[in-house]
Amino acid sequence: MPEQSWQLMHGDRLVGTLRMEAIDMFWTDCAFEPGPEWEALRPLFDASRDAWVRGDGEAAAAADQRIHAAGLILVGSEESGAITDFLIRINGGKARFRW
Repeated sequence: MPEQSWQLMHGDRLVGTLRMEAIDMFWTDCAFEPGPEWEALRPLFDASRDAWVRGDGEAAAAADQRIHAAGLILVGSEESGAITDFLIRINGGKARFRW
């Protein structure tokens, strides 16, 4: 079975590549390789992670909404197509998403 991967896109700019490592219930766990657009969007993901770590559900939900509002798209192989409505977390070299 070929490795399943997705490109996280912001418009026509590559945020990073996600390579599936495991599926955990509703979440797809991936290795994350940053792309050229990563540093511009990294603060959104850092804010989400920091809010979840400190247990501030309201701030975490607001941070996740800002990530969603950025209009990111996950582009997989032709068979899987593009995913436009998803929740994603990125922390260092790891990412997880669900749709």
